[in-house]
Amino acid sequence: MSSMSKLTTASSRRQFLTLLGLSAVAVSCGTGGGGSAKDQSKTLRYQGWAGSVILPELAEDLGFLEDVKLKWVGNTISGPQDIQSAATGQVDFGGAFNGAVVKLAARKAPITAVVSYYGVDKAAYNGFYVLKDSPIRSARDLIGQKVGMNTLGAHSEAMLDIYLQRHGLSQADIKKVEPLVVPPVNTEQSLRQKQIQVGVLGDILRDKALQTGGIRPLFTDHQLLGDFSAGTYVVNNRFLKENPDTTRTFVTGIARAIEWARATPREEVIERLIEIVKKRGRNEDTGPLKYWKSFGVAETAGRITDKDLELWIDWLAKRGDIEKGQVKASDLYTNEFNEYSRKDKQKNKPSAAKQTSKSGS
Repeated sequence: MSSMSKLTTASSRRQFLTLLGLSAVAVSCGTGGGGSAKDQSKTLRYQGWAGSVILPELAEDLGFLEDVKLKWVGNTISGPQDIQSAATGQVDFGGAFNGAVVKLAARKAPITAVVSYYGVDKAAYNGFYVLKDSPIRSARDLIGQKVGMNTLGAHSEAMLDIYLQRHGLSQADIKKVEPLVVPPVNTEQSLRQKQIQVGVLGDILRDKALQTGGIRPLFTDHQLLGDFSAGTYVVNNRFLKENPDTTRTFVTGIARAIEWARATPREEVIERLIEIVKKRGRNEDTGPLKYWKSFGVAETAGRITDKDLELWIDWLAKRGDIEKGQVKASDLYTNEFNEYSRKDKQKNKPSAAKQTSKSGS
């Protein structure tokens, strides 16, 4: 790829953060309660990720969504964009880093987080990588350097800020570190070609790059914060009111898929993920899926806790992106629709992997 023409500059960073708030167009939340079960929508529009299988897709393939069907409307490469689409009603659910969820909710977007879908653990994490012979060894060495990441104002930028703050950099110095948008599939190449000095690599792309060699981690988000749920799926409040039973089936299905993936041997999960990608027929590379290890969700069944959001409320307030006290964590989410129970544990035993797929797509 050509060098810096593909990279977004620091000025775009500020524009992005502004647009994130402004683009959350107010959508009526509705005033009526949920309709009868037969009147509720049974089809959920959503955006996927090229070459990946998201938890709702896995849940549908396992039959955990029951009579609820998914309708793919295209792919996204940005969590903030995905939840903005949910806020404006272009899709029925979207997922993003919890800091982006907090920021959008603070702008009065009519959304509610309903289930965690990704997180950080020893197997699933993002690392900030440099070339093996790079002079960058510490947080202070990052001053004046370019750090390539998938999306600004989201998970990776939050981790970078926390790392710099914890190592004593002033806000003035932090502003001299330059986060840039680099598509994940291009991050390794951009790092090796020295178009950026640090590249954020996670999961599949990280393991492929490490296998090639020649890079080393500066730090990882797991080293910073340990195990934690990092992102949630949100649903438009109007959809919640009009389709409570559908939402319950959807959320509980995802919860079951999370626990199925925990209980099932890794090789069987990977086999299932590859099968799903092949069946949908979008000419995607399934090779990277063999590196899958974990969804990283910390809480059982993806249940959301106050702490999942409070960290990012504090982070955004320190940055000046929201006012202190502007939002309360408990107002941003609900576990009401998550009905995963002990009975589900029996259903999610590894033998469930052998059941016939119900998605057909």
